Amino acid sequence: MGDPDRLGRFGDHGGQFVPESLVPACQELEQAFREAWADPRFRRDLDRLLAVQAGRPTPVTPAWNLSVELGVTILLKREDLAHTGSHKINNVLGQALLARRMGKTRLIAETGAGQHGVATATAGALLGLRVTVFMGERDMERQALNVFRMRLLGAEVVPVTAGSRTLKDATSEAMRHWVTCVDSAYYCAGSVMGPHPYPWMVRELQRVIGDEARTQCAAELSTGVPDYVVACVGGGSNAAGTFAGFVDTAARLVGVEAEGGAAATFGRVGVLHGFRSYVLQDDNGQVVEAHSIAAGLDYPGIGPEHAHLADSGRARYVTVSDDEVIAAVARLARTEGILPALESAHAVAWVLRAADSGELPPGCTVLVTLSGRGDKDITALMERL
Repeated sequence: MGDPDRLGRFGDHGGQFVPESLVPACQELEQAFREAWADPRFRRDLDRLLAVQAGRPTPVTPAWNLSVELGVTILLKREDLAHTGSHKINNVLGQALLARRMGKTRLIAETGAGQHGVATATAGALLGLRVTVFMGERDMERQALNVFRMRLLGAEVVPVTAGSRTLKDATSEAMRHWVTCVDSAYYCAGSVMGPHPYPWMVRELQRVIGDEARTQCAAELSTGVPDYVVACVGGGSNAAGTFAGFVDTAARLVGVEAEGGAAATFGRVGVLHGFRSYVLQDDNGQVVEAHSIAAGLDYPGIGPEHAHLADSGRARYVTVSDDEVIAAVARLARTEGILPALESAHAVAWVLRAADSGELPPGCTVLVTLSGRGDKDITALMERL
C-alpha cells in the first residue's frame, strides 16, 4: 500500500473535495504530518504512548477450539485488548500529538459506535486538549454506555438530529463545525475517509496493527505469512492498517462489509465528505442511507484506498448479514471466551461461512483482526440472543 499521488489519490479515488475555506487547513495538515512523521522524536513519543498508554503490542491469539471445529488455523489480532477497547486509540494518539505540535487547543471528532469518540476523549484528557464529539442521535441511543464514557472523560458530546442520525450525518456536522474554527481546532478523523491527507495519514497511524501482526505471524506460522487476512470494513481503518502489513505478500486480503452498508460491493463512484470513492447512491446520485446492526459500519462510503484495492483486485470485499454477525458473536464467545464487537464479528462471520462452505481450503491459515471488544453491544445482543 503506497502513498497517494500528488493530488491525494489512490488510483481514481481520494482527492480533496472541500470548500475553499478548508483547502489551506488540509494543506497545513499535510505539511505538518509529513514533517512529524519524518521526525524521530515525534515517532519516539508516539511509540512510547502506544506502549505505556494503549498497551501495544496487542497479541495474536490462536483460536484453538474454533480452529479444530472449522478445520482451518485461525489467529486473532487482538485490538479489543488495546486501551479504550478498540484499534481507534492507535490513530487518535498520533493525531492528538500532531494537533498539539501544530498548536491546536481542541479536538473535533465524529463517532458512530462511540469507540473513536471514547479514544478521542481519552487522548484529550491525557494531552490537555478540549474535545467535542459529534454523534448521531440514533447512535447515542444504541451506544449509551460510550456516550457516558465520553462525558466522564470530559468531552462534550453533541447530538446530531439531521438525516439518518448516524455516522454519515455526524461526520457532516463535524466537518461543518471545523470550517468555523480551523485556527484553533483540529479535526480528528476516525477512519480512512475524508479529504487528503486523512485517508493516508490514518492508514499510516493504523499500520501498527499489520506490522505487528506480520512479525507475530512469522513467529507463529511455519509459512511465516497467513493464507488469508480478514478484517471488517466500514470506512475501513482497521482493515487498512492490517492490510498494510501484508499487501506485499501472497496473503489474500478480505474486507468484510455489512450487507446493508456495502459500498465496495454495491456502491458507485461519487464524492462524500471530501473524498472520491465508492458510495451507496440511488439512481439520481443521492447518497442512500446505510444499515448495519453495528453502528461503526453504518456508513454509506468506503475509504479511497480500499476502493483502489478493490479495483486492482488486490483485496476482495464481501458482505455478511446481521443474523450471521449475531451468530458469530455467540460462537466466538462460547468457543474461545472472547466477546467481539459487532463490527469485528463481521470478519468472524465471513470466516465461519467460508469454512463451512469449503471456500476456505482445509488446513489453511487465517488471520482475523478483532478491531474491538463487545462490551458496548451488550444491550443489542440481549435483544437478539
